[in-house]
Amino acid sequence: MKTLIIIPTLNESKNIENLIDKINKLYRNIDILVIDDNSIDGTLEILKEIKKRKKNLKIICRKNDKGIGSAHLCGINFAYKKKYSICITMDADGTHNPISIKKMIKIIKYKNFDIINTNRFLDNASIQDWPLLRKAITYFRYFLVKIVLNTRYDSSGGFRCYNLNKINKSHFLLTKNKNYFFLIESLFFFEKLNYSIFEISNKLKFRSANQSKMKIYHILESLLSLLRLRFITF
Repeated sequence: MKTLIIIPTLNESKNIENLIDKINKLYRNIDILVIDDNSIDGTLEILKEIKKRKKNLKIICRKNDKGIGSAHLCGINFAYKKKYSICITMDADGTHNPISIKKMIKIIKYKNFDIINTNRFLDNASIQDWPLLRKAITYFRYFLVKIVLNTRYDSSGGFRCYNLNKINKSHFLLTKNKNYFFLIESLFFFEKLNYSIFEISNKLKFRSANQSKMKIYHILESLLSLLRLRFITF
């Protein structure tokens, strides 16, 4: 099945080359699409150098930071347009281990699920090396979303696998948020539309280079979006 890995980037010069090298060592027949939102730290220049020796690398450069959700949608639209059967979305910061991709694709192929989602709370060791404050925030967000939206899944993570042959493209466009809440909102709608979703545990390495792109206004925006989604749904 024709497969694409989608990686949004914004100032990930210290991480992106290592991630692409890891993916290429593990998978020979998978294409990689990096969507860069106007990085100013040399990320794009690094990607262009990698592309000279890695023909499976594709790059979309956007002039402004349009949001991580918007980047996911851009990549997914590209995947449909180029007739990929499977697409995987993952972060560029090194927290997502590409070795899990093999398991995702296997489940999609042989167990006939529509979406594979990674869950940080199926295994107590998944975020054990994270700082205490970051771990507390992650747990709080997880339980808040579960309670408010009555969902079964860990929906705020960006490491997923989609079977595009079984998902209606228009259902990705139901999401209104183009930033981090896109991840929560999109999986919520897929759950309500009765797509088959399977979760696997995933140990996350805490980011060791560059800083998180999530700001206070992203958190406030997500809280407002959560309340809006609760209101319009229930």
